[in-house]
Amino acid sequence: MAILALVPIIIVLVVLLATFVTVGLAILRRMRNQASHFGYTSLSAYLRGVPRNDAERQDAFDLALKGAVICLLALLFPPLLLVGIIPLFYGARKTGYASMGLGLVDDAD
Repeated sequence: MAILALVPIIIVLVVLLATFVTVGLAILRRMRNQASHFGYTSLSAYLRGVPRNDAERQDAFDLALKGAVICLLALLFPPLLLVGIIPLFYGARKTGYASMGLGLVDDAD
């Protein structure tokens, strides 16, 4: 009887875990697609690179905002913090680099 009382809790935990994994994989897939769309050879090159144009700057800011929203949702569901901190960090870093003017190439011509 005591084991049957834990079944609903286990089901909820499994559903939450599946949701977190699905959200994480969806973010990863989107970032890979964006990396190939912008012409980067790999996801790590995209995440390390400085935004080169306005579309990349917008994408970096969008990535940071999505990470911030997921981290705020982590107030309700703490495991989401592990999913949201990655896009928040990389999006904020790329946005910061773009706002400092890093990556702008001065033409010598």
